[in-house]
Amino acid sequence: MVELKTEVWVSALLRRVAVNGAFAAVARKGDPDGGAVLVKVATMDGRARLYAPARAGEGERIWLDLSAGSLGDVERDVDAYARKRADGDPDVWVVEIEDKHGRHFLMEPVDKS
Repeated sequence: MVELKTEVWVSALLRRVAVNGAFAAVARKGDPDGGAVLVKVATMDGRARLYAPARAGEGERIWLDLSAGSLGDVERDVDAYARKRADGDPDVWVVEIEDKHGRHFLMEPVDKS
């Protein structure tokens, strides 16, 4: 399976968000070629969700909704978790999306378990 470089994938996500009328920014740049990406979606009401990449059974990329578990959706807790992950992994990217509707704009399936 051919993977896009992280920098290219992030650029595409930012464009997809903008085209759909929301705002996104890179909060933290990681490795431009192969860094993992955390996607935070803030609904601008003190709530946010955090998505992390994973692989499904056949190796296809999926996203885990970390906020569906014990992390929850309180924005300051989501920010603290993302900061902790980024501090522990200098290659990780953090993309923040602001969307009142809570859209994540991810193209791959999202697992909420």
